Amino acid sequence: MKGVVSFIAALAVAAGAAMAVAQSVDEEIAERIAPAGQICMKGDECAAAAPAASASSGGARSGSDVYGAHCAACHATGAAGAPKMGDAGAWGPRVAKGIDTLYTHAISGFNAMPAKGLCMTCSDDEVKAAVDHMVEGSK
Repeated sequence: MKGVVSFIAALAVAAGAAMAVAQSVDEEIAERIAPAGQICMKGDECAAAAPAASASSGGARSGSDVYGAHCAACHATGAAGAPKMGDAGAWGPRVAKGIDTLYTHAISGFNAMPAKGLCMTCSDDEVKAAVDHMVEGSK
């Protein structure tokens, strides 16, 4: 009888350990497939708590800062047909269309140029400052 009790006790311990492992695996899986973030739409309660895009820097970033951090990847190399900064010949026809057209293309996107150059934390004014910086440096 003593052997049967020991066997039942060992089975109970093994079952408990198996349940703990299964729970641990389930928790690991849940953690791996959990969403990376959540969507917060304008007007939602969570949107009111969102910090301003440039609040961490203490104000709007300069055109030079935005260019260096976001625009130079294409506009320093000419990637995807982007006019290189300093290339007056490439910028001339674009500037001739007017600064407002350049602003619109930079903010909304145009051809291979993605909206805001993919700088979704940049304000429209920061994008405009970057455009001004590139135009000024390409005369």
